Amino acid sequence: MTVHSNLDESDTIASMMQDLGRRAKDTAKTLAMASTDAKNSALRDAANALRVRSAEILAANSTDMAAAKEKGISASLLDRLELNDERIGAMAAGLDAIAELPDPVGDIMAEWDRPNGLEISRVRVPLGVIGIIYESRPNVTADAGSLCLKAGNACILRGGSESYHSSRAIWSCLQEGLVSAGLPADAIQMIPTTDRAAVGELLILSEFVDVIVPRGSYKLIERVQNESRIPVFSHLDGLVHIYIDEDADPKKSLDITLNSKMRRVSVCGALETLLVHKSAAASQLPAILDSLIDAGCEIRGDDSVMALDPRVIAATEADWQTEYLEPILSIKTVENLLAAIDHIEQYGSHHTDCIITENADTAKTFTDIVDSAILLQNASTQFADGGEFGMGAEIGISTGKMHARGPVGVEQLTSFKYVVKGTGQIRP
Repeated sequence: MTVHSNLDESDTIASMMQDLGRRAKDTAKTLAMASTDAKNSALRDAANALRVRSAEILAANSTDMAAAKEKGISASLLDRLELNDERIGAMAAGLDAIAELPDPVGDIMAEWDRPNGLEISRVRVPLGVIGIIYESRPNVTADAGSLCLKAGNACILRGGSESYHSSRAIWSCLQEGLVSAGLPADAIQMIPTTDRAAVGELLILSEFVDVIVPRGSYKLIERVQNESRIPVFSHLDGLVHIYIDEDADPKKSLDITLNSKMRRVSVCGALETLLVHKSAAASQLPAILDSLIDAGCEIRGDDSVMALDPRVIAATEADWQTEYLEPILSIKTVENLLAAIDHIEQYGSHHTDCIITENADTAKTFTDIVDSAILLQNASTQFADGGEFGMGAEIGISTGKMHARGPVGVEQLTSFKYVVKGTGQIRP
């Protein structure tokens, strides 16, 4: 069912989106000059509103959860959708953390003088207006809106239909923070309809919107990349790998693998394929298999893995290509480091990959060659998160190579301009 809120039925989706874009563009000029204190005050007030209005948010989330269960949505998507006191508290803490970050706007990134006396500086500036399209996770509403605000950007949010009521309840808290700080409410707007036509209109608002950030399924990302007339920061699927090297510490292998897979199976940093050096398989895999299976994880493996445990199911070619987001893990033994790297290159999504080894040279080869946005050595892949990187929060993990790569935080939501100061110089 399409939901319309504050949308006159005589308006078309196109005219509604034009209006949102126009208002965002006008507001962006004000935000670019907003003081750090005003932005931080808005963030802290919004964080307080999230805490005070948590019952209201949970009630809205209950409505979304009931509808999602009725539709038969998968357990992993339900986990992404569900809110509780802890998750609301984490959202509020994220806003407070972003308020504590240095304000990137106006930061002098570099400066130098020329022999002719010109003084040149490269200065951080907001991107302008950011359109953010996301699915399932209502917490992205808080993360995206707050990061854009801190970086001096106006934003237009479009959450998934399944999280419509939850996202709007969170958005209302962000608006409360803006108004209390004396900033325009249009700084953070939310599209008031679940009609998918609104996404298509957003993608062609090049007159008003400067960047599009999609966060969701491969199907969503593909649509945005194909239809957008606006530059895109892509957050692709997380087909995450861990490679256990022949020089891996067994306890680290066990602990890291279990946490990477089972802490939260529905996040984009969750482990999906485990690669194990053939000489480490017999000594390390049995304990890993026991811990995973005891935790409720289904294992799909190649012949050598199946030979170690009768509970392992035969892996197919499709398993190496699948982001499960479920308690399912594919495991393969490999000849050596280069074979592991080749597998990651063939099947990976350039999101997050990890090596477990005590050999510094092997680790360096892995991190030098593997072309992913985030690479870890001897640490859980669940750390692939802007909050864990000290960014306060993130809009997503960009797997592209232009402008932003990895967690998209406050700095990644800025651009720069050159300011050149002279004393009357003319070019000969």
